Amino acid sequence: AIGPIARDGVAGIPASFPAAMMLLLLLGAGAALFGLLDAWYLLRLPLALLRARWLQPRLRDVLQEQSWPGLVLPSDLDWLLHMNNARYLREADLARCAHLARCGIFDALRALGGSLVLAASCSRHRRPLRLFERFAVRTRLLGWDARAFYLEQRFLSPRHGFVCALLLCRLHVVGSSPGRLVQHLCHRQVDSPELPEEVQHWISYNEASSQKLRAESGLGISTKDE
Repeated sequence: AIGPIARDGVAGIPASFPAAMMLLLLLGAGAALFGLLDAWYLLRLPLALLRARWLQPRLRDVLQEQSWPGLVLPSDLDWLLHMNNARYLREADLARCAHLARCGIFDALRALGGSLVLAASCSRHRRPLRLFERFAVRTRLLGWDARAFYLEQRFLSPRHGFVCALLLCRLHVVGSSPGRLVQHLCHRQVDSPELPEEVQHWISYNEASSQKLRAESGLGISTKDE
C-alpha cells in the first residue's frame, strides 16, 4: 500500500532531500568552476576594476605611477614554496587593468571604439616572494608609438624596498591609436616621452624576432603582427 504523503515531503523520503541535492549541486558547480577555470582571477578582475573606478581617485596624469597591493597565498606557491612564475603575470594583469581604469584609458577606448591587446611581455625575477609575504605592483606608462603603449611593472617588497621582479608590457591599440587616446584624455596633442634605452633594445628584439618568424613562415616582411 502507498503510505500517506507527509506535509513536508513524500513518505519515506526525508524532507531535507531537496536541500541536500541543492547543496550537492552547488558544491559540484563550485568544484567545476575552480577545477576548469581560474575562478579566483575571474572573480578578482571585476572587483579590481570596480575598486579602481569607484574607490580610488582618478589619475589625472597618464604617466603617474600606481601601486597595487598583493599577498602571497598558498595557492600561489610552486614546489620550492615561492610564488610561481605564472602568478606574477596574473598579478601584473590585475594591476595593469586597475591602472588603465584609473588613468582613463579604458574610458577613452570605449569613447573611440578601440581595444587593447597584449602583444609582448618580458619579465625578470630578482628575488623570490615567499608565503604570506606582502608586495606591491607599481605600474607606470613609459610612453607610446604609433601602434602601442609601453608599461613597466615592478614587484616591490615594502619591507626593504627591493624590486623582486620587473615586467615590461607592450599593449597594441586596435581600432584607434595611442596618440588619439592620449589626446582624448588630455584634450590636446601630447608627444610621448623618450622610451628608456633598455625598452628600445627590447622593441628592436621584438621586431627582429617578428621578421625571422615571417621569413620562416613564408610571409612578406611588410606583414604586421596582430
